[in-house]
This record gives sequence, C-alpha cells and structure tokens, in this order.
Amino acid sequence: MPDQHLTVIFNGVTGRMGYRQHLVRSLLAIREQGGVELSDGSRLRPELLLVGRSADKLRELAQRHDIARWTTDLDGALSEPDTRVYFDAQLTSVREEAILKAIAAGKDVYTEKPIAESVDGALRLARAAAAAGVKNGVVHDKLYLPGLLKLKRLIDGGFFGRILSVRGEFGYWVFEGDWQSAQRPSWNYRAEDGGGIVSDMFCHWNYVLENLFGRVEAVTARAVTHIPQRWDEAGKPYPVTADDAAYGIFELEGGVIAQINSSWAVRVHRDELVEFQVDGTEGSAVAGLHQCVAQHRAATPKPVWNPDLAEPADFRSQWQPVPDNTVFDNGFKAQWEQFLRYVAGDGNHPFDFLAGVRGVRLAEAGLQSSAEGRRVALEPVEL
Repeated sequence: MPDQHLTVIFNGVTGRMGYRQHLVRSLLAIREQGGVELSDGSRLRPELLLVGRSADKLRELAQRHDIARWTTDLDGALSEPDTRVYFDAQLTSVREEAILKAIAAGKDVYTEKPIAESVDGALRLARAAAAAGVKNGVVHDKLYLPGLLKLKRLIDGGFFGRILSVRGEFGYWVFEGDWQSAQRPSWNYRAEDGGGIVSDMFCHWNYVLENLFGRVEAVTARAVTHIPQRWDEAGKPYPVTADDAAYGIFELEGGVIAQINSSWAVRVHRDELVEFQVDGTEGSAVAGLHQCVAQHRAATPKPVWNPDLAEPADFRSQWQPVPDNTVFDNGFKAQWEQFLRYVAGDGNHPFDFLAGVRGVRLAEAGLQSSAEGRRVALEPVEL
C-alpha cells in the first residue's frame, strides 16, 4: 500500500506545552521516524501548517525545524484543501471559537484541555462535532505515561482485590517571579485569562480517575489562593485572581474514595511531582509518572504504633518496583500516534469531546463546591 500524507494545522505552537510536548517531542519525532505505521504496512506521514499570532516567532520556529508552511491567518489555513486535522494548544479562553471554525470547515479536531471555559461551551463543541461528523479527540497524556501504565497493569491483573481508596499528591513550588523567575506563565494565575489550578488539573484528574478506577459521582473541594501577588514575565507585580491550590475528595462509582491535593505552592518531598497511592484489600501501589512500586497483602509488614521510640523500619524499602516489561514512548507522542491512526480509519480513539466535557464539568463542580461549601453530585453527561 502507498504511504499516506496528512497535514495538521497546529494552532498555538509558540506556547510552552505546544512547542515542547506536541511539536518537538510528538509530531517532529513522528516525522523523524518516518510517520506512523498502519495495520496494512503502509505509513501515515504527518505534515505541518503552523498557526499563531506572531509572524516572527512562527518564521523562526519553521526555519529551526525545517517546516515549510506557517501563517498568522487561521481562516486561511482552514480553507486549505489539503489540511485534514486541526490541533489547538492555545489559551483556553480562545479555544472554543477556533475549534468551532475548524468543525465548520470540516476538519477532524484534536485539542488540549480544557476544551472550553464552561460546560456549556464544551457541550457546544461536542454537539457541533457530532452534527458535522468530524472525528475529535482530547489530550489525555497522563494515561500514556509509564507509571500509570504500570498501575493499570496491576489493576487489570486483579492485584488490588477490591480497590478501597486513591490518594494523590500533585504540585511544586512555582516561584513568584520577583527574585526568581516563575516556571509557569503568568496567565495561569489570572482567572480572567482562563487561569486556575482547578480548571487546569481537575480535567486531568477526571480522566485519570474514570479510566483507572471509575466514574466520578460527586466532588467536595476547597480551592484557595495561597500566594496573592506574583510578578509577570516583564517583572511587573500583579494580583493573583485565580486559585493556586485545591484540595478535593472525589466519590467514584463502586464506592472508591479518591483524595487529591493539587498545589503550585507546595515544596516537594516525594519521588515525583505527582504520585497516586492506591489501596485495596489484596495489595497497594504508589505510582508516579514514571515509577510504580507495589506491596502485596502477603508481604505487608505489621507496624506497631509507638510514639515513644524512633521508627526502626524503613517503610520505602518494603515495596517492590513494578518492572517496565516494555519500552515506553513519550506519552504525548503515543496518543498522537493513536489519534492519527484513528483519523486514517485504522483503530479507535476513545477520548473524544464528550470526555473533555466531563473534565470541564468536574472542574466547574469543584469550583461550585468550594464556593458553596458543599458536596456536589454529578450526573452522567450526554449530548
């Protein structure tokens, strides 16, 4: 079979995530390996049309990576007859409008999350895509990372018995920007620009929880702003209007309880920037983005509480590493390959706009819970 060529309109390439994860480590890496192999033995070779607001930045990126096509005109890019896929890595505040244009132009759409600023907006996208019959997908990168793939292997193998609870810790100290530059962009801390850790991370937690442990049925959350003032990229102080930490309890189908702390104002004392501890009747595991350790019921020690003596046990040494057993690719790249195969009619991609709606809904419910000081129940989402 002859190889296929497919042009991706890439909007938002100059941003940190768009450039590093989606361009360099995913699409350019796929180009370097000669495309994506399809089940009939042919290869799907993606080409790129870069879109952004700064002609200078686009020109420099295109020259650096030998990309022939770029433009600041999104409408013009969408009108190009050879473009098949639209990808959006822009700010959330401008994403919905651009995706609706892409759907109207008949493009298949892949997008970062959140897919919109509100549940209503996210449902508009899902309904528009369904009505137009275009294929669509949302980035679910953490499910493709080694630590969670090992964790899923344990779940699928019945290692845990009946899963009881999940406890997650995510975050790190993001410098305020005064005496050390911040390692996240300033818009993340302005609600008016779509910032906030709830809108960012609860979308992640929704797909992690529902794909590994079960659908989220209710949430109780507290969102706070620990650092009230930060300094932007120009060194100017600005008031923080978005939440920079959130503490959530998620009730899952089947009775599993998940607790996840998310914070950009916490110093790290763990092996990875995010870790999930899963406890079950037959065993437990702790998974990060890359590593996973487990402890079976038969190998569980018997600690005895005695605050009068220093603890003699080295608890970390009592856990067994879960082996790789395979070569893990970059998580973003692996999902790009799956989506491109799906567009080519060669396989499925389960993480569609409706999955994106559920992520936005959990974030919206988390903020509602925090504002009203109560538990918020979640009904299944339908088009």
